[in-house]
Amino acid sequence: MATQGQVITCKAAVAWEPNKPLVIEDVQVAPPQAGEVRIKILFTALCHTDAYTWSGKDPEGLFPCILGHEAAGIVESIGEGVTEVQPGDHVIPCYQAECRECKFCKSGKTNLCGKVRSATGVGVMLSDRKSRFSVNGKPIYHFMGTSTFSQYTVVHDVSVAKIDPKAPLEKVCLLGCGVPTGLGAVWNTAKVESGSIVAIFGLGTVGLAVAEGAKTAGASRIIGIDIDSKKFDTAKKFGVTEFVNPKDHEKPIQQVIVDLTDGGVDYSFECIGNVSVMRAALECCHKGWGTSVIVGVAASGQEISTRPFQLVTGRVWKGTAFGGFKSRSQVPWLVEKYLKKEIKVDEYITHNLTLGEINEAFHLMHEGGCLRCVLKVHE
Repeated sequence: MATQGQVITCKAAVAWEPNKPLVIEDVQVAPPQAGEVRIKILFTALCHTDAYTWSGKDPEGLFPCILGHEAAGIVESIGEGVTEVQPGDHVIPCYQAECRECKFCKSGKTNLCGKVRSATGVGVMLSDRKSRFSVNGKPIYHFMGTSTFSQYTVVHDVSVAKIDPKAPLEKVCLLGCGVPTGLGAVWNTAKVESGSIVAIFGLGTVGLAVAEGAKTAGASRIIGIDIDSKKFDTAKKFGVTEFVNPKDHEKPIQQVIVDLTDGGVDYSFECIGNVSVMRAALECCHKGWGTSVIVGVAASGQEISTRPFQLVTGRVWKGTAFGGFKSRSQVPWLVEKYLKKEIKVDEYITHNLTLGEINEAFHLMHEGGCLRCVLKVHE
């Protein structure tokens, strides 16, 4: 491409400070250095994690920054030593890297990767500890190693999943975060078996993906728990078989679920990020074998609690990041599953807007009627 090796000036939504509207700016995007890839982002979706950092509650949140981490695009250029992708490849940037050579990647026990975390956690690139974004010479921090609210972004090569060019980018951008997180929590972390009883706390995109994963796994009952009863009709389409609104009950929700299920569920999933709900999710699990998976991200400084006896009597408490999927290896596999109509993606998209309407998109996300809003990044 003609832009190779050049600084690209493009539009991006910049978060100058916490809780202030994002501003569409002309941003300078430097060429990729060794081990880096510059991507033309075509579509990006909004996720609650973006809103969490923007709100100022994230201890790792740095400003000014370019948020966004659920997207799809085309490789514009590559830095020295990059071999796995070429300009023109269709890709999904992944906040969960996969280098295949660090202690984590080699363990065979986790999808976490340690290679670039020391840089992505502080908003810079690994090679020189600097940002590739600037506005009139002022550096703008990266976010989660992805920064997809920009027409062009620079990411580490270990954070790029190359996908089938037949896949519609305006749909599969969702496979960069929320949908795999829910599916993988069921398939990889909990390993839900056929016939299991499952409870899901929080019926947003991730909770619905958990429901879909549980249905695929053959769960016999999938109980959706949410304080918004309007969500039940949608949830049924994703596999939820019964709905409980905690507001309709005097008793603590864990007791309600235990009573409904003859002693508790086999698996529960907390998809909100609320530590008191995490406790309820554990305590609604069946004695002797019930497993609860924490999927939601709690605010900084929050702590979980329960009586140790809950664990002594056989319950298991687990957590998951990106659903346990190895990003570069398995996101392309998820895209293939979507192309074969084996997993839902389109059904999560409730709104389509443009990058210029991003502040409106964030308002929609908080209103509850919105699952995923996909933004077209180029006019």
